[in-house]
Amino acid sequence: MNDKEKAEQAPVSAEAAPVKKKKTQSPGVLALQKVVNDVYQAARDAKKEGKLVGWSSSKFPCEIAETFDLNVVYPENQAAGIAAHHDDTRLCTIAENEGYDADICSYARINLAYAMGNETTNEGRRMPMPDFVLCCNNICNCMTKWYENIARIHNIPLIMVDIPYSNHPEVDDDFVAYVRGQFDIAIKQLEELTGKNFDEEKFKRVCGYANRTANAWMKVCDYLQYKPSPMSGFDLFNHMADVVTARGKQTTAEAFELLASELEENLKTGKSTLPFPEQHRIMMEGIPPWPHLRELFKPLKEHGLNVTAVVYAPAFAFRFNDVEGMARSYAVAPNSVCLEKGVDWRSQLCKDNKVDGALVHYNRACKAWSGYMPEMQRRWQNELGIPVVGYDGDQADARNFNAAQYETRVQALVEAMEEADRKKESGK
Repeated sequence: MNDKEKAEQAPVSAEAAPVKKKKTQSPGVLALQKVVNDVYQAARDAKKEGKLVGWSSSKFPCEIAETFDLNVVYPENQAAGIAAHHDDTRLCTIAENEGYDADICSYARINLAYAMGNETTNEGRRMPMPDFVLCCNNICNCMTKWYENIARIHNIPLIMVDIPYSNHPEVDDDFVAYVRGQFDIAIKQLEELTGKNFDEEKFKRVCGYANRTANAWMKVCDYLQYKPSPMSGFDLFNHMADVVTARGKQTTAEAFELLASELEENLKTGKSTLPFPEQHRIMMEGIPPWPHLRELFKPLKEHGLNVTAVVYAPAFAFRFNDVEGMARSYAVAPNSVCLEKGVDWRSQLCKDNKVDGALVHYNRACKAWSGYMPEMQRRWQNELGIPVVGYDGDQADARNFNAAQYETRVQALVEAMEEADRKKESGK
């Protein structure tokens, strides 16, 4: 690799397990990396000490597990890290050889291969095998069968919460009551599993930390509204791991508050974490293809494109103070809300963050996300009047991405945004 190619390398996402870089990281970034590393290390230590360790879906309420002092790790987060470190194809192939179809979620295939005892080369994200699993299907219904299979492989308890798709923009009280009832049952199951009573006062404290984390996280996201931005939108992908794995911890809240203060200073001094001049601002729709972060970043850098809108990031900013509020909050997720609400989220995000165009990832791994994206894209594209292009890929299976196609699509987006600028300047 020559010096120019090295200079063009993008940072590897923290959700995807950070690697050593020559660039000096800020105190806020280092604090966030430590939070995630500590979560994994705590789980490994707990397993050695004979304590319970669980695996959890990303949107099962971490506040419940935190209240019970449970050590929990997240297969989706781990799969992203494995993919970013290019161990995805090997594990996906193992799962496929065991009968899991290549068309199911690549996160699931990677994790199921791992659950069957196939170790990953990404040592930093090695997880101890689970004693129980926590599943909430508000991300997608694939989670249900995925976690059933984990439970079957290890013959362990599955604590399951079903959150149906909502056909209405707002969830009604009956919907919330259905979800609340399941959370109550999940809490009782964990009381039986741990031999502890659910501590209401501790739950409130955990909610307080989670709310601080969510507020600070949203403040970080909101810095992308400034033009030019004091940060790179890729930074949001870098810090997703903390929001997923440790929302309810005081250290996470403090780390995000520190990061927000650093961005505030960037704003005052005119600095930015974006490593190139900002020429255009775009929305990046969907989960990025983790095995190809460098290929993803390279043409953005070449054309001065900053990602200032990511609907995937603020979707984890839950805020509530009691179990009722928790049920109402977790009933709303990108894949469990109606088309109209999904369009509204994206349109408002693009308006707030002043985007010039959008890049849509048609993610082969995530049918729930990508299945209705053409219609969603058509609606918010018409509402905003901005150019939009799409590219094919996969969040964690490197075999389903074509770098040449992606570069061509980015070039087309740049040309369309430049043409739109020329029309504005001429008053047409």
